[in-house]
Amino acid sequence: MLKQRILSFKFAFEGIGYVLRTQPNAWIHALITLVVIIVSFWLSLDNHEWALLILTIVVVWMAEMSNTAIEAVVDLLSPEIQQKAKIAKDVSAGAVLISAIGAIIVGTLIIGPRIFEKLFPA
Repeated sequence: MLKQRILSFKFAFEGIGYVLRTQPNAWIHALITLVVIIVSFWLSLDNHEWALLILTIVVVWMAEMSNTAIEAVVDLLSPEIQQKAKIAKDVSAGAVLISAIGAIIVGTLIIGPRIFEKLFPA
C-alpha cells in the first residue's frame, strides 16, 4: 500500500517533468509563476491575496498539463490529421489561453494597485 502511494507520487513528478521538458509554454508559465511569487513576497500580500494568487496559478498549471495530456492522447488515437482531433486540441489549448487571461486579470487586480503604491507613495 505505501509502495503504491510512493509510486503514484513518482509518476506524478514524472508527468510534471515531462511537461517542463517538452512544452515551451510551460517555461513561460514557470517564469511568470516565479516572478509573481517573488513580487508577492516583496509586496507582503495578506493570506487572502496569497490564496487567490495560488489558486489562479494552480488553475493555469492544471490547464497546461491537461492540454498536454489531451494532445498526447489525441496523437495516440489519431496520428493522422482529422478535424475532430484538431477540435479537441484547439479547445484544450483555448482552455489554457482562457486560464492565462484570467490569471493576468486576477494578478493585475491584486498586485497592480500594490505595486503602484510601492512605486508612487502618496
